[in-house]
Amino acid sequence: MRAFDFNRPDDLPSAHAAARDGATFIAGGTNLIDLMKLEVMAPDKLVDISRLGLDRITPRGESLHVGATVTNADLAADMRIRRDYPVLSRALLAGASGQLRNKATTGGNLLQRTRCPYFYDTDTPCNKRSPGAGCAALGGELRDHAILGTSEHCVALHPSDMAVALRALGATVEVEDSEGSRREVALDDFYRLPGDRPDRETTLARGDLITGVILPPPAGGRQSYRKVRDRASYAFALVSIAAIVRMEKGKIGQAALAFGGIGTRPWRDPDVEALLVGEAPSDALFDKAGTELMKNAVLREGLAFKDVLVRRLLTATLREMTQ
Repeated sequence: MRAFDFNRPDDLPSAHAAARDGATFIAGGTNLIDLMKLEVMAPDKLVDISRLGLDRITPRGESLHVGATVTNADLAADMRIRRDYPVLSRALLAGASGQLRNKATTGGNLLQRTRCPYFYDTDTPCNKRSPGAGCAALGGELRDHAILGTSEHCVALHPSDMAVALRALGATVEVEDSEGSRREVALDDFYRLPGDRPDRETTLARGDLITGVILPPPAGGRQSYRKVRDRASYAFALVSIAAIVRMEKGKIGQAALAFGGIGTRPWRDPDVEALLVGEAPSDALFDKAGTELMKNAVLREGLAFKDVLVRRLLTATLREMTQ
């Protein structure tokens, strides 16, 4: 690991002042420290945001504000989350070991980098790590890569379980810029597709700091998070689904579906949801929804199994939730 400066401010204005020269914010560090050890990321200065009072979960009217430094463990265990947003609690519990959940934070989880092995290997070309270098994954092993939202420059998979649940919930990210001005960004607009600049993963500008996540008022209905992985213990998703479904008089009245393990960002397709709403549940309907979801999938060598897997997971989840 290369030498770096470290600053631990006590308030937001001081944090922004410390970061104006291009510093990197750090909270739990569960991903960033690993990347620094491998020299995938080599910031000259870190600004620790752990003392800024962003570690609370507080009501905002009928919504709920989750501070950026609330740990994944505390968020998953909070009774309001377990009662009103169980899909989020389940996603967090499925996402990492207990040790990591005790340290990882809400804001950090949103910003974790891909687990593409070529991104982590500095001896291989990677457009996400070094724009214009090329993509070693496209000529290599693709089993753990994306099939939706990819480009000729990047096929790296988005790794977060929490972000998949937040996208199904329609959450909003609260951001404060270097001048102290706050804005809210819908999670649908927070992540960029790779295009020809896969290094630009979010819409955050230089100096922007995530201060929290806003959960909308509870929507009701049944909520589920299901994750298919290579082993039952801590592992990244081959395919996952966060689902919120409300039935009305034997038909699907609401459906919010987000997917992990298949996209370059947490994946949600409004056309799939529109296809389901107002219809009586059936395997034929669920198969049609799977076809709609997969219509733009790019199944490169080694990835065809994900087409079958995501269809089966979608059908099994919807069967369970519409009984």
